[in-house]
Amino acid sequence: MAPGHVSYGLRAQYGLDVDPETVMAWERGDISPTSAELTALAGVLWCSPGELLAEPVTLREHRVARGLSAEELARRVGLDAGSYQKMEDTGRWKGNERQSAALASALKLTLPQFVLATGKQEELAGLLRNAVTTRWQAYVKPLAKLLPVPRHHLETVVEQLHAEYQSRMVATLSWGGAGARVGSGDAGREYLDGIVDRFWTLARGTE
Repeated sequence: MAPGHVSYGLRAQYGLDVDPETVMAWERGDISPTSAELTALAGVLWCSPGELLAEPVTLREHRVARGLSAEELARRVGLDAGSYQKMEDTGRWKGNERQSAALASALKLTLPQFVLATGKQEELAGLLRNAVTTRWQAYVKPLAKLLPVPRHHLETVVEQLHAEYQSRMVATLSWGGAGARVGSGDAGREYLDGIVDRFWTLARGTE
């Protein structure tokens, strides 16, 4: 179908005033269709909205890929539509533990997808770094609020992260001398830089 055919279909079938130039801009990735336009576009092209998207990243993209309206998803997670829409628009999820679990379930999100879609990457990294460098037990509760994961599962993973980090630091310091202190700092920074990836690896391994 040429852009003109798609434009005509959107107008005739869905009453959307979308010109061929806009359709071409969608194809190039210069602009993105709204949720209503994407749903209509999928109808014109005889496919699902998810098939028109690249790998979804944002809450909106995941929602559209699942064929859910903002109102329906808000109902499923226990929020009023306005509150949910504001979170989706800003990319900052503020739901509680129960709502987070419902969101992940409704959108079928993996844990990494959930963190990325809800804008929690930096917060997760900060909590994990603090957990392994201090008392890990104090950070299980805030991590449980952040992630839709059973608390006992988080305890297992965070305790292992803490043990790995501390073992690395002790092993490096055991070399002795000033060079060991420098090496210890380098080893610690290297571990902390990759701590989120290590967290995902351990979380998958203990599921």
